[in-house]
Order: sequence, then structure tokens, then C-alpha cells
Amino acid sequence: MSSQCTNKILMVKPSKFHFNEETALNNYYQKNDNNSLNLIQEKALLEFNHLVEAIKKVGVTVITPEDTPTPNTPDSIFPNNWFISEPDGKLFLCPMFAENRRLERIKFLGNLIDNINCKNIKLLNFTKFEKENLFLEGTGALVLDRVNKIAYGSLSKRCDKELFEAFTRETGYKMIAFHSYQSINSQRLPIYHTNVMMALCSNFAILCKDSIDNLEEREMVINSLIESGKKIIYITEDQTNNFAGNVIQIKNNKGDLFTLMSERAYRAFSAEDIKIIEENSTIIFSPIPTIENYGGGSVRCMISEIF
Repeated sequence: MSSQCTNKILMVKPSKFHFNEETALNNYYQKNDNNSLNLIQEKALLEFNHLVEAIKKVGVTVITPEDTPTPNTPDSIFPNNWFISEPDGKLFLCPMFAENRRLERIKFLGNLIDNINCKNIKLLNFTKFEKENLFLEGTGALVLDRVNKIAYGSLSKRCDKELFEAFTRETGYKMIAFHSYQSINSQRLPIYHTNVMMALCSNFAILCKDSIDNLEEREMVINSLIESGKKIIYITEDQTNNFAGNVIQIKNNKGDLFTLMSERAYRAFSAEDIKIIEENSTIIFSPIPTIENYGGGSVRCMISEIF
């Protein structure tokens, strides 16, 4: 039986992290200011190193290739968007919305393949769809229940329905497609990635149900989670804005479970939420405000699972 969690992850050490104007077109969590690029990179690197150290300390294998300043890939710190690794050896290369993010595949694919556990890798290259402006950004676009073979995807510019269907045909996952929104200046705009508003762990799920405006879609997602045995932690839009939905569960080499999140996300959870998370896992949280503010993503975005 497939495991929901892996004990090996990929995290890319940044070399020139900064606000990415290409992704800010539809990632409304990104914030920019007048700080120098050098200062932003310096702070992001400290945050990255602190998080990696905390994860390695509990016995998780962390692969940390280092980015190069050129070509410029400011979002390389979020590798979960350009590939999906499956336990059966399938490796999906994913089409990316931002042109400067597509360069990340070229930089790090060799390192990734060297570290995949399966000897018989089946490469499935979806990147040709970038020419058609169709995108499916990895485990940012899709939140995967690997045990029950259910894929959840909030349809958006970065989660194309046709590519989502193609992914499920290749993998046998059941497709749960819906739409989620956030409030921006009194408008309801699409949430750019599914993994911001929901997360799946071994025995629980985190969901911002209020972001799913269509009540039939909302009920469909909730029922699927309940039927698959997940206890649901419901989070508000404010908690979502603080990245409470952007968490990931992994295991160490002994099989112990750890739920990873940022300090900001941790502070956003209620005491009851924390109690549910800690029922069968240990929480690891770390402050990453620079990465969250300029990048518009949090801990889950920084971690790519390797199977």
C-alpha cells in the first residue's frame, strides 16, 4: 500500500531569491517593498538554513542542491511546482505559468533523478503544454491523497482541467476538481494554488471551506475527505492568509511522522487544531517571513517529496 508520506525531500538553497513579478500576476499573497535584493536574499537564506537544519535534526533525508545566480530563477526555493514524484517511479515534469520558473527544471532535473528511490523511472513530460498556455504546477496545483488515490485540484490559471484529467489518467487517481477564491479589494479572485487552502496528512486534512464559493463543490470536497477517513481541520480565510493551509507531513527514517509549517502558520492555528495535528505527529515550525512575504508561499511550497 502506498504511503502518504516520504522520508526523503528536495529543498533548493536560494542564491538570488526576490519578489517575482511574473508570478505576482496571480499570486496575491506576494508582497514587495524597497528592501535591497541582497538583503532579501540574505534573510531568505538564513530562514532556509534554519528550516533545513530543523528537519534534518529529526532524521529526515533532505537533498539541498544550491541554485546559481544565473540564469535568474527567483522562485527556485519552491521546487514542488515543477515536478511530481510518485512511489511507482512515475516522474511528472510540470508545465509552469511563469517563464523564469521553467528554467528551474533545467537546473535541477539531473540532481532529482539521481536521488529518486525507484530504479525504473518513467518520465512523463507535460512541459510541451506551456506553448499552449496550459499549466499544472505540481503539488502546488494538486493536493494528493496517495493512500486513497484521490487528487484534489482547485482550477485556476495554474491548474488546467484538461491537464488535471491527463494526470489522473496516467496515475489512476480519482479527480476532485473545484474552484477556490480569496477576497482582494472586495473582489473574489482565484486562489493560485490548491496547497494554500488545503493540506492532506495521514489522518487529518486542513481545509478552508469558505474559499469554495460553490456550495455543491464545497460539499463534494468535504464528503470526499470524510469518506476517506480524514478528520478535517477547518481554517478561515484569515488563517489561510497566514499559510495555515500550506503545511506538509513527512516521516523520518524510523517512520515517525512530522507536520511541517511556518511559525506564522503555527500561530494562526487554534489550540484545538494543534491538538488534532499532534495526535499522531510532531509539529516542526520555523520562522520564514521573508520567504512568505516576497514569495507568496510557505513551508509546503519549499518541500518536494521524493519517492
